[in-house]
Amino acid sequence: MSKRKGPVLIDLEASGPAPTPAEAPPVPEPDLPAPPEGRAMQTAASLAARRPSRLARLFWGLALAFLGAVISIAAWDFATGLMTRMPVLGYAVTGLGAALLLVLLLIALRELAAFSRLRRMDDLHRAADAALANDDLSAARKVVGGLTRLYAAREDTAWGRERLAERQPEQFDAATLLTLAEDTLLAPLDAAAEREVEAAARQVATVTALVPLALADVVAALTSNLRMIRRIAEIYGGRSGALGSWQLTRAVMSHLVATGAVAVGDDLISSVAGGSVLSKISRRFGEGVVNGALTARVGVAAMEVCRPLPFSRGKRPSVTGLVRRALTGLFGK
Repeated sequence: MSKRKGPVLIDLEASGPAPTPAEAPPVPEPDLPAPPEGRAMQTAASLAARRPSRLARLFWGLALAFLGAVISIAAWDFATGLMTRMPVLGYAVTGLGAALLLVLLLIALRELAAFSRLRRMDDLHRAADAALANDDLSAARKVVGGLTRLYAAREDTAWGRERLAERQPEQFDAATLLTLAEDTLLAPLDAAAEREVEAAARQVATVTALVPLALADVVAALTSNLRMIRRIAEIYGGRSGALGSWQLTRAVMSHLVATGAVAVGDDLISSVAGGSVLSKISRRFGEGVVNGALTARVGVAAMEVCRPLPFSRGKRPSVTGLVRRALTGLFGK
């Protein structure tokens, strides 16, 4: 019996209608690498913004008080015992201790002066906001007077103060007067602060991209941002000291974390990388670019906090512009 040759027909009527292309399941796509998220900056911001609990503050307060008492009593016993055995050496050690206490007192006074300067800057900022909200020319003149006194001893603002004194009588509303003060006194300070932001963004991006050590990017981001915020405060006349710098950093980071600004959105990626560059470079370089962009965002927030006047319309620095100037040539075109 010969084998029949020909097409094979399969009857599908018993199994129901044939599926259409629209009903076909989607073709599975290969797993794509996750986009860069700037984890180093997010971790550094959360560490800086974290406020210790009340129990932790109580513990450290009591611990420091106890250690201070123990050290003081031990030092006193040591000095008095040494004076009994060897009077000359005992008096010398006592003099060293007194000198150390004097230096500690000077450091404490310096920290108090730093807090006072920061409070003065904040008072000027609040007064300027109130003058603009109420369109109060007399209040604006008081703000300008306080601003002039704040920068009276700085040579880099001499031309601006002279220009402001010449043109101040010509201004007849609060917004124009404060804009004039912003253009004459704060414009060079804004430029210096922007350079600090660009330098910090460049450093964070470089360390993130080139150093493969674990937590190196987090340490670099935290230290660079601390240094940047302190330098910005110094530029605007609010030298903050150690405790003041940490308080200022925590205030800036807390504001950014609360508002969700230390996060990577589509607007940030598109502004930094044009939407397609990050897909062409390595993930490490992408993390560096995003961490640099988030550092620039922190720097702009620090400028807003440290500046004695609020930014007028159109004067606030652009994060995109800062990042482009900071990272130009760093990762190629």
